[in-house]
Amino acid sequence: MCGIAGSVGKGSIELEIKQVCDMMLHRGPDNTGIWTDENECVLGHNRLSIIDLSDAANQPFSSLGQRYTLVFNGEIYNYLELRDELGNSDFRTNSDTEVLLRAYQKWGCGMLDKLNGMFAFAIWDRKEKELFLARDRFGVKPLYYALKNDKLYFCSEIPPLFKIGIPKNPNLKVWSSYFISGKYAVGKETFWEGIELLEPGYTLNYCNGEITLKKWYDFENAIKTKQENALMNPKEYLKSLLLDATKLRFRADVPVGFNLSGGLDSSMLFSLINSQFGENSKIEAFTFYTGDDRYDELDYVQSLLKGSNFKLNPVLLSPKEVPSLAKDIALQQMEPYGGLPTIAYSKLFKVAAEKGFKVLLDGQGADESWAGYDYYFNNSNLELQGVKSSPFRPNVLTKDFRNEVKSGVVTAPFDENLLNLQYRDLFQTKLQRALRFSDRVSMQSSTELREPFLDYRLVENVFALPREMKMQGGKQKWLFREIAKDFLTGEIRLAPKRPLQTPQREWLGDELKEWVCDEALSIHSLPWFDMNEVKKELNLYFKGNKESSFHIWQWINTALIFNNA
Repeated sequence: MCGIAGSVGKGSIELEIKQVCDMMLHRGPDNTGIWTDENECVLGHNRLSIIDLSDAANQPFSSLGQRYTLVFNGEIYNYLELRDELGNSDFRTNSDTEVLLRAYQKWGCGMLDKLNGMFAFAIWDRKEKELFLARDRFGVKPLYYALKNDKLYFCSEIPPLFKIGIPKNPNLKVWSSYFISGKYAVGKETFWEGIELLEPGYTLNYCNGEITLKKWYDFENAIKTKQENALMNPKEYLKSLLLDATKLRFRADVPVGFNLSGGLDSSMLFSLINSQFGENSKIEAFTFYTGDDRYDELDYVQSLLKGSNFKLNPVLLSPKEVPSLAKDIALQQMEPYGGLPTIAYSKLFKVAAEKGFKVLLDGQGADESWAGYDYYFNNSNLELQGVKSSPFRPNVLTKDFRNEVKSGVVTAPFDENLLNLQYRDLFQTKLQRALRFSDRVSMQSSTELREPFLDYRLVENVFALPREMKMQGGKQKWLFREIAKDFLTGEIRLAPKRPLQTPQREWLGDELKEWVCDEALSIHSLPWFDMNEVKKELNLYFKGNKESSFHIWQWINTALIFNNA
C-alpha cells in the first residue's frame, strides 16, 4: 500500500512531485522515490513495504530495458500465480510490483482482467511518451487527476493537488446535492472543480496532451454471463470462494490483523480467518468502543473470540478526542466523510500501527453484493439504515444554492430493480464513499486495509444469484446466512442488519454541544446557508429532535474543511 503521484507534459518539475510525496508520507513512510524523464514525466512514490521488504522492490520501478516505469498503490493478491504464468527465470525481486509491470509488458492492458487485487497504478512508456493509468474493479484504491498549464497531474489524495496550485474551487453542484439528498459524488466528479476521480474499472491514457478514458471492467456483462451459467451448488462454491479470498489476503511479509464489530459480516470474517489460521497466535483482532452500553458491541466481540488464539485489542473513543480527530480527518479527506464511526476507525488504525500491524482485514462490501440493506426489499427511498424520516435539511440552504443541485442520473443496466439498487450502491453510492473513508483513515496511520468480501470472483457470483437466494423468510442475505451455519451459532446468523453504532446523536447534542455550535455556526462564511434556519434546526436538535444527526454532522464536516484548510 502506497501513495503515488506524477506529472506529464513539457516542463514537468521534480520539485512539485517531491512536495506532493512529502504531503503523502503517511501513505508510505518506508521509502520515497522520484523518477524523471527529461522533464516530460515525473513519477513519485511513497512506499509502505508489505511484500518483499527489500530495497530492490522500491518504486518507481523500471523494466529491464528502461522503456516502462511503474508507480503502484495496492496489492495484487494472485501475484504468485501470475509470476508462474509469466515464467520465473529473470525476476529481480519477489514483489507483486515487478509481476504487475511484467504482466503489462507481456499482455498490455489485457492483463487487467487477470489481476485479483486492489490497485491504482501509473506506467510511463518512455518510447511512446504515453502515460497509462488504471484503477481496480470496485475502486478500493484511489486515483485523482487534474490539468494545469498543459500538464496532467495525478495523485492518491486531493490535498497535495492544492499544494501544487490546482485551484480550490468548490463544485457547487456536488456540494448542493450533498446537502439536499446526501449524495457525495458520482462517477469522476469530486467536490472540487478541475479535480477528477478515475472511476473504478477504468483506464486513462495521456499522450500528446489528450486524455482517453476507457472502461476496462465490464461488470454488467460479467453478471449476465454468470446468470446464464447458474451455479449448480452455489452454497459450497461460494463457501470455497470465501475461504480462498480470505486466504489470499493474508499474503504479506508483515504482521496481519483484522477488525471486528458485532455484525454478521464481521463474525463471518473471524470464522473464515479462524478456520484457516486459528493456530497463529501472532494474528490479533481490533475493535472500537465508546463506553456507552446502548451502542457498544465489545461484550459480543469478546465472546466471539473466546477460546481462539487471537488477542483482542479494544480501542476506546472518548468525546474529548472527537474535535481534534475530526479536524485531522477532514483536512486529509478534503471531502465530506462519515461521522463518529469513521473517527473511531481512525483511532483503531492508529493503535494497530503502534502495535506493528501494517495490514488489517475487515468485512466491508458484503451488504452490497449479498443484498443486506433493508431498503432493497421494503420499497423505501431512504438509503440510511434505522431512519424513518428524511435526515436532510434543505431548508437551511439559500434558494440560489438549492438551484445548483445536480439532477441525478439513474444507471439501470439490469432488468431487475433489486440488481439496479445493488449496482447503484456498489459503484455510485454506499460502497464508493465507504471505501474512500476507510482508505484515508487507514493510510493516515500507514496501515493497509484489505476486504476479502470484495474479491471480484465472489462479488460477481453473489450478485448474479436469483432473488430468492438473497431474501427468504423475511431474512436478508439468506444464502450468506446459510453458509454461516457451517461457522456460527444461530443467534449470530439470524441477527438483523443494523448500522454501525456509536452515540453520535447523544454526543453531538450533549458532551460536544459547545463544539457543535461553534463549528456549525461558523459556516456563515459560506454564501450557501440561511443562518436563521441553521440556528432553528440546531435549537430543535438540542431540544430533543434527534432521530438523525446527519444534518448536524454535514455542517460540522463542511466547517472543518473550509475553515481549517
